[in-house]
Amino acid sequence: MGLPAPTNRRPLSAEEGPVEHNQLSGAVVYGCDMASFEHTINDLAGLRAHYRDPSQLVQNKATDHLDDGCRDFIGRSTFVLIGTSSADGAEDVSPKGGHPGFVKVLDDQRLVIPDLNGNNRLDSLQNIVENGQVGLLFLVPGLGEMLRVNGSACVTVDPEILDGFTDEYRRPTSAIGVTIREAYIHCAKAIRRGALWNSDEWPEPESRPRVSEILIEHAGVGEHITAAEMSAGLEDSYREDLEADLPA
Repeated sequence: MGLPAPTNRRPLSAEEGPVEHNQLSGAVVYGCDMASFEHTINDLAGLRAHYRDPSQLVQNKATDHLDDGCRDFIGRSTFVLIGTSSADGAEDVSPKGGHPGFVKVLDDQRLVIPDLNGNNRLDSLQNIVENGQVGLLFLVPGLGEMLRVNGSACVTVDPEILDGFTDEYRRPTSAIGVTIREAYIHCAKAIRRGALWNSDEWPEPESRPRVSEILIEHAGVGEHITAAEMSAGLEDSYREDLEADLPA
């Protein structure tokens, strides 16, 4: 969409957010905002004392490689959340979706995620270039349990890897390569509490968040576009980007 530049965007000052400035580099460093809350837990011993010990199964459930179970789960997953942070600690979680198997497992230690058409903010990719650590959360539609994968990451433009996605998609511009440190199953309680797969519990369309209005407010473009125009523009951009994912 050809939107005008935002008019109300500015960085937070140190008084407005939990930031510090690195004495050597001058970079903004994001940290814990304890001053905004009372009765905080400030050390690991205090945190552990506040909770019961995890069961032996929970303590031992992580694996250090992508075994058959992990490969099968990833091969059926259509959605993954990617958690990253910058060198200064600014955090981000980005979603990636695709056909079952859109994330490719290369071997027992490595997987790759295609960077399909998006908005080109490159939040995850920039953080990976700076920091190189990721946390992944894989979901399978209808299944309550999830698969968590943590490890190191890079942005790869290896032609052989990118060509591996062209059976179902147009060749991606790049891919996220992940070398795993640990992988384990996450229980279904959060999905069940949130009734994520129970359509009977979903809100009616008229009571869902008005995304177009929120986006207009955040971008500061209310003088230039209506909510209806924004909704239509979003749908046009979704259709164009999804069509651009398909093989030529």
